[in-house]
Formats: sequence, structure tokens, C-alpha cells
Amino acid sequence: MNTTVETNSLELVGVTSGYGTTTILRNVDLTVPAGSVTALLGSNGAGKSTLLKTVSGLVHSTQGTIRLGGEEITNLPTNRRAQKGLCHIPEGRAIFRHLTVRENLLLQAGPGHEDELLARCTEAFPILGQRLNQRAGSMSGGQQQMLAMCRAYAHNPKLILVDEASLGLAPILVDEIFHFLRQVADEGAALLIVDQFITRALALASKVYVMNRGEIVFTGKPSDLENDDVFRRYLGGD
Repeated sequence: MNTTVETNSLELVGVTSGYGTTTILRNVDLTVPAGSVTALLGSNGAGKSTLLKTVSGLVHSTQGTIRLGGEEITNLPTNRRAQKGLCHIPEGRAIFRHLTVRENLLLQAGPGHEDELLARCTEAFPILGQRLNQRAGSMSGGQQQMLAMCRAYAHNPKLILVDEASLGLAPILVDEIFHFLRQVADEGAALLIVDQFITRALALASKVYVMNRGEIVFTGKPSDLENDDVFRRYLGGD
């Protein structure tokens, strides 16, 4: 019996992808277990964001297989992947800046789930409850990121892809965002995160992948990196 399919929310087997004639990812194998956080690390240009976009369908894979909850989604469009339980929180706080916080949350929730999402998000981030009628674009960067994170509560996704959640935030806000991500994983979702704060990402994750030039060069537990040459070579360690 194939237990990998049953215990992993995400599975990539031999995935290759890129932009036009330019190949970025090369033969990537990767799994993300349910109810846990997996960190994807690497230098700028290593292919991390491209991998997330390939999983969500924003970048087309030219080779390999992508499975979500054991079901192949390799050739599905982005909206169908979302319907099957994939949530992508991209870099750059993808919110509607001209709409209020409440309007942003209602759009994320979809019909019939508005009250639930409002309640969960304002419980997770009480400051948003005080800003419901404020235009999202007028909030601080940290508050905008909290609003973007609420997408993780919409439709109870199986898999959440998070790209640079801490970018541009003060350390105290980074702690709050990472605490939220830990809670979401504890509720059963699988999280694949890309983040510039390597030490914090490693502290949050139970599994880590390191990428270099579109290829996976390390797979293991965060503790395995402590004495591994991979950390020095690809992540800037001493």
C-alpha cells in the first residue's frame, strides 16, 4: 500500500518547469506532510518562488507529476487547484488595497462562509477586528500581511504555499505571523514556506529542502543542517 499518498498533502515527482524556453526547475522531487510545516530554502534566484508558482499552476510544468492529497493536479488550471484545497499566499501582500478589510475578507470567504472567516481572522489577529471598515491600503505593512494570511482560513485548504511572509516586517510582527502559521499547521493543513529569515523558518519547520539553480540539493530535518556543508555553501553560513 502506498502510504506516501495518504500522509502527504503535496507530492512532486520529477517536476520540471520554467518560463517560455527557459527552464528553471529541473527534475524536482518534494513532499509536504499534512499537519506540518516544510521550509524551502535557497539563495535568491534558486527557483523557490517558481516552485510555488508551479504547484499553484501559475507556471506550467513541462515534465513530472504534481499530486494534492493523493490526486494528480499536474494539468489542472489554477482555479481548479484552489477548489481542490490549494491556497497560495504570494510575496507582496496580495490584497485589494482600495477595499476595506471587511470587503477583502468577504471576497476571500465566498458565499455562505463570511461570518466564519470574519470570526476566525479577527480572533487570530485582533487588530483586524478594529480595522474592518478601514481601507486595506491605508494599514501598516504588518497589518496588510495579517490580512493576506487570512486567506489560509478560507475554504479550509489542504495545502498552503507561503512566499516571504516576513518580508519587510519588524521582528515582533514576524513572530506573530509565524505563530499564526504554526497554528494553521497544528489544525491539520500542510504548509510549504519560503522565507528570508532562515533561522526562524528552520525553527518552525519539521522538514527542510534546500534549492540551488532549480534543483534540490538537500532534504532532511532542520537539525540535519547544523553540521552540513550545504548550509555553508548555499545558505551563507560560516
